[in-house]
Formats: sequence, structure tokens, C-alpha cells
Amino acid sequence: MKRSELNDVLADAEAFITSFGALLPPFAYWEPSQFKNADADQIRERKLGWDITDYGLGKFDEMGLILFTTRNGLASELNSGRGMLYAEKMMISDDKQLAPMHRHNIKTEDIINRGGGDLVLELFPAHADGSINRDEGLDVISDAVPVRLAKGELLRLKPGQSVTLPPSIWHAFWAENGRCLITEVSTVNDDLTDNVFEDPIGRFPNIEEDVKPTRLLVTDY
Repeated sequence: MKRSELNDVLADAEAFITSFGALLPPFAYWEPSQFKNADADQIRERKLGWDITDYGLGKFDEMGLILFTTRNGLASELNSGRGMLYAEKMMISDDKQLAPMHRHNIKTEDIINRGGGDLVLELFPAHADGSINRDEGLDVISDAVPVRLAKGELLRLKPGQSVTLPPSIWHAFWAENGRCLITEVSTVNDDLTDNVFEDPIGRFPNIEEDVKPTRLLVTDY
């Protein structure tokens, strides 16, 4: 993705989030020079902030996601069972924009539709070896209520609805009937080691530096 495209995506994302009356922490709005001069060790160490991905495929409109990590623990805290054992993200999925099929090794997450269109999830259980099992249905918890999904049945979350996804559940998602504002509340998040994609794709974009950044991404740190 070109840096100029990323700058436009970020400006649009900020406006979309604000349109719901939501506000991000102050560092979300820092210019690069402010980030450079601030005490940002915690932000860097915990990989907080903006994250735009096209999964390295260069087709952001078709397959991509906008994320902002507001808080996140560390693997060392998770291993000790003390400290910040959780993470929180805000995400934006455009209409029909796919977040591709994946699961996690450790992270359990609640995915919450905070507003906009419908959030549609394709969910599958895992075999004992962790591979995807498309031959069976599965049970999930949606807003504290058990839901049984038949094989291949999609879960549709209206604004305000959520689903809990343990590591054993493969999932892909996209918005329909308008873009979605999404919140993720989860176990400590590690995008470098804890994402298992069904297809061999990347997690972060390749950036062509055609202009200067207006905001820094996690990958810029």
C-alpha cells in the first residue's frame, strides 16, 4: 500500500470512529514528531496504536482491516498469571471487506459489533491437530447465550451483539449493509506469533513511501 493511501484511510477511520461518539486515547492523534519526542516506551513495547493491514496482498478494499490497539499485556505477564492479562482493540471493517480465515493458539476474544452494518462471521471448529474442520457445526457463546451453528451456517451480529471465540474456533468476518465499528476484548494479543492463517498470507502491509506519514503505524515503530 502507498503511504498516501494509508494516510487517507487513517483520516477516514478517525472520522468514522468519532461519528459514533467514540474517542481514542491521546496518542492516536499524535503526529510523527510528537511520537518521537514523547515517552512512548510502553506504546512501543505493547504494540499499541494504529494498524492497517491488507495481509500483504495489495487488495485492501477486498481483504483488509483497520485496527487500533488501546491496551495490551505482555507475554511475560500472561505466563506469570499476574498483571495485564488482557487486550482491547477497536476495528473497522468495510462493507464486504474480508478478514480472512484464521485462528489463534492462545488468545480468546470477544468480537463486538459497536455500530454500522451487520458483522458476519464464518466459523468452523478445529480438528485435534488444530487444522480447520469444515465437516461439522459448532457451538458458540453469543452475548452469554449458547448458539448452535449448523455446518457452514454464518453468524450475523447486529450492532450491540457479540460472540466469544476461544482459540479452537477458526473465523473469518466481514461487514454487510454498511461498514462496521468493532471492538475486540481478548487475552494478551501477539500478532507476531499467535495468528494462524488458513492460507499462507502476511499480517502486515508492504508500504511504498510516496509521502510522509500523518500518523505512525505499529509497524513503523
